[in-house]
Amino acid sequence: MTTSYVLAGGCYWCLDAAYRALRGVTDVASVFTGGRTEHPSYAEVCTGSTGHAEAVVVTFDESVLPAEVVLDAFFTMHDPTQLNRQGADVGTQYRSAMFPRNDEQRARFVAARDRAAEWWPGEIVTAIEPFGPIYPGPEEHQDFFAKNPTQGYCLAVAAPKVSKIRASFSAYLA
Repeated sequence: MTTSYVLAGGCYWCLDAAYRALRGVTDVASVFTGGRTEHPSYAEVCTGSTGHAEAVVVTFDESVLPAEVVLDAFFTMHDPTQLNRQGADVGTQYRSAMFPRNDEQRARFVAARDRAAEWWPGEIVTAIEPFGPIYPGPEEHQDFFAKNPTQGYCLAVAAPKVSKIRASFSAYLA
């Protein structure tokens, strides 16, 4: 069964790269969601004024990659205790949030957030927000890490997150 989750946890380049390392992930799209501006540009989202988060739509085959693993990986690849930021990326566009499409996803997201609270010191600030319109990020931002492996941000920020996922979820590597 193919399932898609919409998740935000800092810069979408990092989530995109980390999810692509997992077997059973069939697609990852970098998107904007959770805001009030229709069809925002990347530059607009970067200002923080649109209300949108940088997010990914991660599509996966549950017969290969359990939903719980997808969600536990989400809470491993970013710091869900940082409000409206991930490291040096600051602003509501970098918030930790989950956007459930239905009640079943909402229940799974709550359960995953509760599991994460057991491993993270400090309060989990990951919001579960209403599902709404999704706008694609720029084409050059799709699969950014693979296209730009020597880019400074990729080396300094995305690569360590991919390494963390590879180490933590080795049984599920692509």
